[in-house]
Amino acid sequence: MASVSGDGAIQKVHAGSSAEWPFTVSTDGPNVKIAFSITTGPDESAPDWDVVLYDAAHEELWSNYRNATEITVETPGKGQKQLFLGVICPKGARYGDTVEVTVTADDGMPNSISFKAVATQSIMILKTQIDQEKVVADALASKANLGEKDIYAILSPAGLRGYVFVEGMNTDRLHEKTRDIKKARNFIDGETSIEEISPYLTPVSAVVGIVDGDIVELVNGPFKGEKARVQKIDSEKEEITVELIEAMVPIPVTVKGDSVRVLEKER
Repeated sequence: MASVSGDGAIQKVHAGSSAEWPFTVSTDGPNVKIAFSITTGPDESAPDWDVVLYDAAHEELWSNYRNATEITVETPGKGQKQLFLGVICPKGARYGDTVEVTVTADDGMPNSISFKAVATQSIMILKTQIDQEKVVADALASKANLGEKDIYAILSPAGLRGYVFVEGMNTDRLHEKTRDIKKARNFIDGETSIEEISPYLTPVSAVVGIVDGDIVELVNGPFKGEKARVQKIDSEKEEITVELIEAMVPIPVTVKGDSVRVLEKER
């Protein structure tokens, strides 16, 4: 009796990327017939995925662009044959598109295993001209509603100069949409993950790094351009109380933390 075993855990795949599952086939005979059944979803308009069977050396044995839906593989008598099933997510995939591949080993008594992959979005890093991050983000956002919805999110973190994070499905389309944005440069090779950018998803307090005694410059409001010394910090309200250095009468002024720029740290 043919036996096929492996870990059929569902894998998430970015558009244009691949996933792979190792599995083993065993039989008492010198060879075994392996057949493939491929189903794409969630509906009939879903694009086709490339499906490939590899041997232990990752040499291609079969792929779904061939006419045959099965292959005969030599097996060691009463031993296990190590194989790998790979799938490539089409670049035109939409979020949630799926492929399920059922592999059936048959030497007279068939045995099957199924593997499933789901298309998910990519998070890419776009380089921009320094201090033009928001201009690029706004220009790209204006294109997000044109044609197919292939841009899901754009993040321009405060304090991160020269980079914008872009989340989308089709990386080729993301490249195309940035070509005529003058302040945009190029995408960094590869992708990032939500775990890597998570520090930028939590707003940083405007008073972080400011301490009593720091010399600051007021950057907006009626005292814009004036220098002051920090007297008190209210972390909950993100406010600081300062005393104007050049004022004839020292009067405390309370401002928001993002209304000052630190010139000199307290020693």
